[in-house]
Amino acid sequence: MAVAGLIIAGLVGVTIIMIGVLALVLPDRAAGFGIPGTRTDDPVFRSWLSVKSARDIASGVVLLALLATAANPVIGIALLGFTLAPVGDAVAVFRARGPRSAAYGIHGATAVVMLVGSFALLLG
Repeated sequence: MAVAGLIIAGLVGVTIIMIGVLALVLPDRAAGFGIPGTRTDDPVFRSWLSVKSARDIASGVVLLALLATAANPVIGIALLGFTLAPVGDAVAVFRARGPRSAAYGIHGATAVVMLVGSFALLLG
C-alpha cells in the first residue's frame, strides 16, 4: 500500500511542477481551470498567475525533496497538508461561479487522489 502512496506523491509532485511552469510559459491555457471570464492578457491576472505558479512549483519541489529524503509517514503528512491547495482551488472556482465540472473534476478529484496517497503512506 505504501508503494501506491509513493507513486501518487511522486506523480503529484511532478505534475504540480509542470502545471506551475506551463502557467508561466503559456498563461493563456490557465483560463481553463475554472474561473469564468478570465482575461489571460490582463496584467493583474498574469501577476496573480505568477504567484500561483510559484506556489505550485515550490510545493512540487518540496514534495519531491521529501520523497528523496524522508520516511513514508512524513511524506504522508506533507501530502495530506498539500491537499489543502486543490481544495482551496475548488473553493475559488465555486466562489467565482465557475463550472462545477472544473471544481469537482479537476480540483476535487486531485484532492481525493492526494488523500488516498497520504492515507496509503500513513497506514501502509
